[in-house]
This record gives sequence, C-alpha cells and structure tokens, in this order.
Amino acid sequence: MFNATTDKRVAVFLADGMEEIEALTVVDLLFRAGIPCETVSISNTNVVASSHEVSIVCDREIDDTRFHFDDYDMLVLPGGMPGTTNLGECDTLTDQVCQFVADGKQVAAICAAPTILAKLGLLDGRRATCFPDLQNVLAENGAQVLQDQVVVDGNIITSKGMGTAIPFGLAIVAHYLGQDVADELAAKIVYTA
Repeated sequence: MFNATTDKRVAVFLADGMEEIEALTVVDLLFRAGIPCETVSISNTNVVASSHEVSIVCDREIDDTRFHFDDYDMLVLPGGMPGTTNLGECDTLTDQVCQFVADGKQVAAICAAPTILAKLGLLDGRRATCFPDLQNVLAENGAQVLQDQVVVDGNIITSKGMGTAIPFGLAIVAHYLGQDVADELAAKIVYTA
C-alpha cells in the first residue's frame, strides 16, 4: 500500500528501447519512500517495450490531454538504447526538460540519458556523469565529467548506468526526504555501497 510522505511528484519517462532497470528501480524506491511517481510513455500507447523486450504498462501518455508537466516537480530520464535516442527526439519532452532546468525545477538522468541534457546545453559548466563510453559527449558540451556513481549539481542529478540505479534512486529520495530517510531505505533493501 502506498503511503505518501510528500506532495512532490515525479514523472519517469519511458520510450521504446529504454533500460527497464534504470526506470523501474527509481519507481520502486520512490514508492517505498512514499514519493508519488508516475511512468509516462512518450509514444501514442501506454505500453512501452524495453531494450530487452520487456513490456511495461505506463500510468500516462505524454500526448494525453489530461497529462500536464506542471503537475510534476521532477522529470526522470532513464537510459538504454535506442530509448535514449527516442527520448531525445521527443520535442515535447526536451522542451519541458529545458524549461524545468531554467525554472530551477529538478531533472534527473541516468546512463546514456545525461547526453540528452548535454546536447541541450544544460550541463555546460556543471558537474555530471553518465555511461563511461559516452562521457565524451558530456565533455564536448561543457560538462565537468566526474567518475562518481551519482552526481548532484544544483537541480540536475546524473548517474552512470544500470549498476548505479539504486544509488540514483536513493539520491532522488534524499533530495525530497533527506539523507537519513535515504539511508534508512537503503538499509531496508539491504543495499550497501
């Protein structure tokens, strides 16, 4: 049973070819922490196929007239290929990601997805990380690339990949509920860094 601990809301955007662990780990951890979270398909269907052909039924569709970006406090972009490419080609999403960053609202991206932020010019002069093979994209777009599992720079959280999905999700929990709550959750799921 879901017990909300905050009125802040998170949207996790899913595209065909995304990495399901990076998306669903965040959803799972936010649910456990009581942070309202919804999955949003960028396709014209609520069913998205991951890069490993796992079908995921999303809560919402980005083009649904009942979907409003203003209802959310954070946008989360999972990686995976070609999921990252598909997310990056969704103008509705990228326009809103830029607006969120400009407005000081939260954006989080993991694995290949931080390259979307880099190509939009959102990481210029910021500390960030991403999947190791793609770190050149961040550097070429002005980011200070770090090797940490998760990097928080102002209102942007970035992370390296599937293996860092738990600390990525915990960083989002810590942002909204504090590090103590994130540490308690880590202990409950038997996660050790």
